[in-house]
Amino acid sequence: MSSRNLAQLLTLAGAASILGSIAIWATRGGAGTTPEERAHGERFGIFVGLWAPTFFILANRYNANALREE
Repeated sequence: MSSRNLAQLLTLAGAASILGSIAIWATRGGAGTTPEERAHGERFGIFVGLWAPTFFILANRYNANALREE
């Protein structure tokens, strides 16, 4: 897989992480019957959202590498 394709895949993974975080937070955070279940859903949504910066940083690195290869 080329660096450019990997950078695009990581960018999509970062966007999916943000959307997934919002979906988890909205569905699991408000769907719990007890305060503990709601808090767990909210924390899990935040946890998934924290992956996005890592994916975007890696995408930036692979994109810079692809530009050097050209």
